[in-house]
Amino acid sequence: MEKVTFRQMKDGTREEYVFLEQLEDNFNQGLVDRLLDALRRLENSLSGYQVTRLEHSLQSAARAEADGADEDMIVAALLHDLGDDLAPYNHSQLAAAIIRPYVRAEVTWVIHHHGLFQKVYYAHHFGEDPHERDRYRDHPWYQSCVNFCERYDQAAFDPDYPTPPLEHFEPMLRRIFARQPFDPEVIGEEHPLEP
Repeated sequence: MEKVTFRQMKDGTREEYVFLEQLEDNFNQGLVDRLLDALRRLENSLSGYQVTRLEHSLQSAARAEADGADEDMIVAALLHDLGDDLAPYNHSQLAAAIIRPYVRAEVTWVIHHHGLFQKVYYAHHFGEDPHERDRYRDHPWYQSCVNFCERYDQAAFDPDYPTPPLEHFEPMLRRIFARQPFDPEVIGEEHPLEP
């Protein structure tokens, strides 16, 4: 079989869906390569900072690594702004959706909310509430997100910070994304990802 015959999903046969599942499994083997390509494209993304978006991502991951963070958090720091090009107003949620099947729930929650938590640094310049994140103050991962933003994200715009190349993080990326998606032993207990 080269293609399914159905034109509506409800008309597909088991044989066709097994065929499609095999194709999808094969395609998914290239996920890390597609993520690496997407990260490389950040080199020519949003400008105006002293570092490129790729350098910011690399520096965020390098800061997480230097801080002793585990691979879940380091890879999350690397990918946290991957959605800037395609989802500029909800980039945090896009990045969280990418990592969610592969990392512990705490890390997904942090990445999902980091855009809101970052507002503490600049929202006042636009007449917005810089403390909007405080609505999550009682959440068990609130401080993790505060720490992520303070230590890894907002500090990662320094052109003089020693930052390794993307290839340094590739083995970690491959290990994380080689995990069985949605493995409860990895993800643990999830919390709602409300905005």
